[in-house]
This record gives sequence, C-alpha cells and structure tokens, in this order.
Amino acid sequence: KRGKSTVHAKKASEGKVSVLGSKIQDSAAMKFTQSAYIFFLLSTTTSGFTRNTSGILRRSVARLSSAPSSSLALSHSASAGKRRSLPLPALHRMQCPAQPTNRFQSVSTTNAPLSLRGGCAMSTSTVEEVVEATAPTEIFRSDYKPLPYKVSNVSMNFDIQPGKTYVTSTLTIVPNEGDGDLVLDGEADALKLLSIELDGKELAEGPGGYTLEGDELTIPASLLGEESKLVTKVEVVPEDNTQLSGLYKSGSMYCTQCEAMGFRRITFYPDRPDNMAIFDSVRIEANKEDYPVLLGNGNKVESGAADSLDGAERHYAVWSDPYPKPSYLFCIVAGNLGSVKGSYTTVPSGRKVHLEIFSEHDNVGKLDFAMRSLEKSMKWDEDTFGLEYDLDIYNIVAVNDFNMGAMENKGLNVFNTAYVLADPKSATDVDYERVESVIGHEYFHNWTGNRVTCRDWFQLTLKEGLTVYRDQEFSGDMMNSHAVKRIEDVNALRARQFAEDAGPMSHPIRPNSYISMDNFYTSTVYSKGAEVIRMYRTLLGNDGFRKGMDLYFERHDGSAVTCDDFLSAMGDANGVDLSQFARWYSTNGTPTVKYDTKYDAEKKTFYLTLSQESNSEEPLHIPVAVGLLDKSSGEEVVATKVLDLKEKEQTFEFDGLDNDVLPSVLRGFSAPVKLVGSSEDEEKDWAFLAANDSDGFNRWEAGQKLYTNLIFQTMRGEDTGKTLDYVFDAFQRALSMESSDYSIQAYAMSVPSESTLAEELEVVDPIALHKARGDVRKAIARKFYSEIKAKYDELTEAMGSGEDIKLDATSIGQRRLRNALLGYLCTVKDTPEERDVASELAMKQFESSFGM
Repeated sequence: KRGKSTVHAKKASEGKVSVLGSKIQDSAAMKFTQSAYIFFLLSTTTSGFTRNTSGILRRSVARLSSAPSSSLALSHSASAGKRRSLPLPALHRMQCPAQPTNRFQSVSTTNAPLSLRGGCAMSTSTVEEVVEATAPTEIFRSDYKPLPYKVSNVSMNFDIQPGKTYVTSTLTIVPNEGDGDLVLDGEADALKLLSIELDGKELAEGPGGYTLEGDELTIPASLLGEESKLVTKVEVVPEDNTQLSGLYKSGSMYCTQCEAMGFRRITFYPDRPDNMAIFDSVRIEANKEDYPVLLGNGNKVESGAADSLDGAERHYAVWSDPYPKPSYLFCIVAGNLGSVKGSYTTVPSGRKVHLEIFSEHDNVGKLDFAMRSLEKSMKWDEDTFGLEYDLDIYNIVAVNDFNMGAMENKGLNVFNTAYVLADPKSATDVDYERVESVIGHEYFHNWTGNRVTCRDWFQLTLKEGLTVYRDQEFSGDMMNSHAVKRIEDVNALRARQFAEDAGPMSHPIRPNSYISMDNFYTSTVYSKGAEVIRMYRTLLGNDGFRKGMDLYFERHDGSAVTCDDFLSAMGDANGVDLSQFARWYSTNGTPTVKYDTKYDAEKKTFYLTLSQESNSEEPLHIPVAVGLLDKSSGEEVVATKVLDLKEKEQTFEFDGLDNDVLPSVLRGFSAPVKLVGSSEDEEKDWAFLAANDSDGFNRWEAGQKLYTNLIFQTMRGEDTGKTLDYVFDAFQRALSMESSDYSIQAYAMSVPSESTLAEELEVVDPIALHKARGDVRKAIARKFYSEIKAKYDELTEAMGSGEDIKLDATSIGQRRLRNALLGYLCTVKDTPEERDVASELAMKQFESSFGM
C-alpha cells in the first residue's frame, strides 16, 4: 500500500524555487545546491552524515549570498508516502545584525563573509560549524526511555475558518515513569502558539513558565502535580499545508494524516505511539454549506448549530472515542461528501454497527464494492480470530490528495480513492482484488495496530507485518485459493523485498537505528514482516497460532508493546522456546538454504541434508516444509512435514521408504529464503515436480524454473531440445488440468515476466530478453494452437454474456485464464493472415466484454 522513496524539487528545471515568498534566481547556483542537498539527503538516510557530504553541502551553501530561512521547497517522501519537511541547516537562526539581500553574489570559499537573508554576515568557518551542529540525529532502539509524564485524556476543539483553523486542546497530564520535565512536540513551521494555561492559570514564557525551543514545548516538572490540566490554543493554516501531514485541505475537504509524526503539526503533544490516551471529546465546527459532513474518531455524541461567522451559517459535531489510542491514529474530516450506508451486526455480542463510506458526490456510484468488502472483512475477523468490532460507527473516507494508500485511524479510515472506488467500466479484476485487500487490511488494524499498538516506531513491523499477514489470509479465503494468493505474494516479495535485501538499503524488519522514521515504511517491514508472522503459524500450526494470538490480546489489549511481547505470547501459549526464532527480527538480507539428498536402499532410508547461510552471526530458526514423492510412481509417500532447521547444517532421516524419493522442499514457500538444490539433473526433477507435486505453490514453482531455463537458453543461442520437451509436457499438463481453480491454471501456463527474469541475470540485455521470451511463448502457441483455441472457445461459451460483471473467485479465474489463452493465440502473427486472425479475436473479446 506504500509508494517509493522520491526526492522532489519544485520547478528545478526553471532554476526557480519558491521559499517562503522569495525566489532563488541564479540557475547554476540553485542546481548545484539542489544536487548537493539531494546527495545530503541520500547520504544521511542511509549511512549517516559523512564528512564528505558535509563538505559538499558547505561548498554549495557557500555559493549562496542569500540563504533561505527554511527548506528549499524540497521534501523527502518515504516509501510509506508519509511526507515531512527536511529543511536545510537553519542558518537563519544565527542571531546577529545584517542587511538582508535579495540576490546572489559571488562568494569566495575562503574566509569571506557570507550574507544571509534575514541573518548576518558569516565566515565559511561559521557556516561549517552550523552545518556540523545541525547534522541529522541518529536515533537508536536501545535508547528508548518511557515518558516521565503522559497524557491520559484529551479534549479538543477545531474552529475551521477560511485561511486559518484554531485548535484548542485540553490535556490531562499524569506522572508516568522516571524523572524529567513534560516535553511536548510541535512543529514550529506549522503551529502558532496563541495561549497556554496550566490548571487554570496562564503560563508565561521564560523562568517559572514554559520554554519553546525549536519543535519542543517544555513544562517544568515543578509546575505539575499528580494530575494537571494543560490547555493550549494554536493557529494552523491547512490551506498552506503542502506536506499533507497534520491537518490539510484537499480540494474542498479538510482532512488529517498523523502517522507517523503528523499530530505535532496540529497541536502540542507527546507525539509518540507509547502515549495512549482517551480522546473524550473532539468538537469540530465549520461552515455548514461548504462542510456539511464533520467526522471524527469513535462515536458521534452531539451535533447542532453554531454561531454564524460573517453571516454564514455554521454547525458543529462532537465525537468521542472510548478506547485509548496513540496520536498517530487521530483523525478528523470536514467536507461536502456523498456516501453509501450499510450496517453490520457483530457476533456474538450483537452490536449493531452503522457503516458509511464517503467520497465526492460524483464517485458515490463506485463505492458499493468497498462496502461489500468491509462487511466480508468484519465477518472474516470474527470467524478466524474471534475479533469483533468495538464501536457503534465505522466510517471510511476516500480522498483524492492522500499521500498514502490508506490509513487505519480508529473508526475513521481514510483512503486514497484508488483503493476504494471500483467500477466495471474502469476497474480490472486486479483492481477489485486490491480494493478488497486494502479495505480488509485497514479494518484488521482495529485490533492489530489500534487496540494493541507498537511501543515505538522501531516496532512498526509488529502492527504492519502482522496485519499484512492477516489481509493475505483474508484474500486467500475470498479467492477460495490460498495457492493462487501465495503465488502472487511470493512473486511480489521476490520482485521488491528480495531486491531491497540485496541492495544498499538492506535492513532487518526491526531496525536498530534510524535518522528519519519515514524511511522505514518499506517492503522489508511490511512483506518480510508478514513472512515472519507466517513462520510462526508454520511452526506452531493453525491452532497454536490462534492460541498465541488470543494470549497476545489478553495480555496487551489497550497497550503499546514490542515485537518481543508478541514472540513471548506465541511461545508461552504453546510452551515452546522461540528465543532462536527471535533472530529474524534483527537479521537483514535474504538467507540461503541448500539441500542435498541420499537414499539408502538397504536401510530403506532417505537422508535430506539442509544447510543455511545468512547475515546472522548465529543460525536462524528456519521452518522448512517438505514432502516426499516416490520417483517411480509419482505418489506422495510422505505428506508435508515441517523440519526445524536450527543449525548451520542438519541431516533429517525418513525411514520405511521402499523406493527412492524426490523431495518437494520449501512447500508453500514456508520461509523467505533462497533455495539451492544439488541435483545432477535439475530440469528432470523440476519436470517431475511440475507433473506430480501435490503442493500448488511448488508445482507452479517447478514449471516457472523450466520456463526460465528455456528462455535463457534461447537468449544465449544454446540447444533447447531437451528443455523444450519438458516445457511442452508441463504446458500440456496445465492446459488439460481438470480443476475449478482457473487462476492456478492460468498461472501454471504463464511464463515469468521480464522483470522477474531480469532478477536472475547479472547483465541484462532488455532487447534480447524480450525477444527470447516472446519466441518461447510463440513456440508454445504454435505447438498447442488448436488445443489453446478449443479451451478459449470453451471458456467463452461457459462465461456467457450479460450486463453485470461477476466478481466471485470462479468468474475472476475464468477471465484470468481466458486472457492468458488469448495472449498465446495473439503471439501467432507472422503472416498477414495470422495477424488478421489475432486482431479479430482480440477485438471480438474487447467488444463483447462487460467489464474492464
């Protein structure tokens, strides 16, 4: 659900960048500075602030005679899509008199003074000191300390007016752990502090009062009692909030985004996930005509008319959330929205929940599928994990300008429209499946992320990895084919996460340090984190995993916890020691598992030797699911058994086998590893598994390896005769498969994508790869053209025609298979006659389709 890291520079090509109303007009100097700053960002987010980076930045800054007073309109958008400002060193904070200048001047890199806009003349040595002093701070997981004071209860009032919004916050402050003052986060470029009161008395800035330095507001501990009331009033300007973090305006709608650190752009608060507070009252007031819909977390407890402003009618709504939550889950929305409504009655408590999904009025007709997906998600969580929804209202809002895929705010999810809107005229089957998956993911966060959240952002995978696993299982059940879902997920894992593990940004699912938390909304934290959760299930079994989940919620409901707490619950619930398994949380990179085999006919014993290599100093605990197939008959003689690989090398024995066997290793992709065999004839083994393996994933995997070898042999001009025979045999078997799982049949017949193939090559020749892949598909199509066409016609007749698209798993599978068959038929186009047949066939399907 997250995008890729990018660095944006506004109007860089024009050499003009808006900075708080001023413009930098020296194109050459601007481009040099932008390049240095981008290099600065990349360096500091990967390996810290280096001496070389500092030098380049100093030299670029030295070329400016007028330094900006904040960021050069540059923002760093991490993989989660959650943006925060990354300002240049704050040279404007140097306090000394000088005349401002509005243009660049030629500046020497010696000790000539550097004139700063709104600042002073400084030597480059002073600039160096400032740059060094403002280098980003690396934060370590081991440095975690509980808050000395925490907020237990919150009441807020939002007075939304044109061009400004007033936010009044009443915080109940209570002692927590340790000694120290109360420190509240609040971004200086977003908040204007208007007033502050403590226990009914106005506080002044300075000795005996509060201090406001940078992005922190501090209240001395000496002023606080066992329970104190702190009231702050601030002014924010949502209309100018281009970071889309905190409270911002999207089109005609006001919306918030607070994960990971957006709440500090709304009010002063201990903006970290371990401060879980009850938001007793959130009052929202706005113009009634322009913003008739006012939404907040929890249940709506009051609404009505408010005093008019400049003759315009206004109204308000009050929301209350009875469950403690961290500030990153806070949300309000104000807009002119349409909606679809539904209801759901929970089981077994019988709570009737009002469901409503909001969007702009023009998009309301595209919300029905999202509503059905939400109802399915609620029932699935009850049936699978015994988890009921806990409020009277569940709202979803679709926003065009939303910088994430979706956000699980308690009782008020906010989605990018791409993950909510679905219409047959524009949405493909993949779009529908994505909407269902993301709707489920955000709903499942209600327990795995909201009711139990992470103690600090190092534990992000605790909520995201667990919830990705849950939405994967949900999608597998909705598809009625876990093999298909597993194939899709592993394909995505290998394409993105394995590449991440092999690159310079490789990191464990629970990092030990970061400079910017936004950088860790990654495929590793999400997708590999989900694989770690899946390994718990593989090791403990379905019943054991459910027992561990139940104990986890029993112990930690309403708390902010760590990955270690989850591991302890799993181990304690099942009476097993998972201390070695914990190494997965701190190990980066993709482990490799190698296997070797031996059969002793006299002892009727098969030996399977497994070994592992990883970046861990000590061996990982790797669950390897294995089944054995008789080499003579192809029958499965040993059903799937999970082997605990806990040493660098282990040998497992299987007794009582009358014939030699072929192992099916890593069934269901039981661990996120690379698997390497030692067979003298791998292609023969792959062909055997593709024909006989009972595990859907491994059967597909064997076929993909055959396709891959054939494509590479074709690209290199090698003899393909033997491999081609294996591929023809595997394809014919897939084509004649008698199964109601049309999707698995489609995947079995499809050759790997060019991007997947490229991952296997040290040097990629895109043209040669494209041609070789196309030649293989064409060879298959010519060999089986009549059979493919017969299957295509059979499917077309079975699917029939109609006005409404069917979105059940069978119908989606039929369309997926028919498209795969059409793809093969359309590769046969060497002659004008063949091109006419192919184009006519494709056009006929397009014109007769009733959905994208």
